[in-house]
Amino acid sequence: MGLIALVLIGLAGWLIWTGRLQRMSTKDGMALGAALVGAVLAAKGKPALGAPILLGAALFFASQGKAKKGANRARRKAAQPVQTDRADVEGARALLGLSADARATDIRAAHRRLIASVHPDKGGTEALAAQINAARDLLLADLAERDRPSAG
Repeated sequence: MGLIALVLIGLAGWLIWTGRLQRMSTKDGMALGAALVGAVLAAKGKPALGAPILLGAALFFASQGKAKKGANRARRKAAQPVQTDRADVEGARALLGLSADARATDIRAAHRRLIASVHPDKGGTEALAAQINAARDLLLADLAERDRPSAG
């Protein structure tokens, strides 16, 4: 029993040290508790009761790991620079009424001015407000892309 406790403490320390153990949710805590109960039952000579509980907790943690890997992959993909189409950028500029040399403050000011008049709370439509928001986001992304030093 003492050996199992040492192994679990070592595993927890390793998970924390490598950054794989993050803040626990309620579900994580419940699964960890179930795993401990299963380990105690198995250690006390009742593996028929402890093994299914341990297996269930292990499957839960394995599925959590796969879900986090997928979320990390999506986050990395979203963080990659967006290649903007010139026609889309020109359309966004026309929608916000901006010139090609507009800076971030100009883009935000034009967005605020327009969104105040077309917001759904002011009688506008959600679709038009979404277009104006998308135009602002596209122009700010294009500006950031142009201001970024080239890697060449």
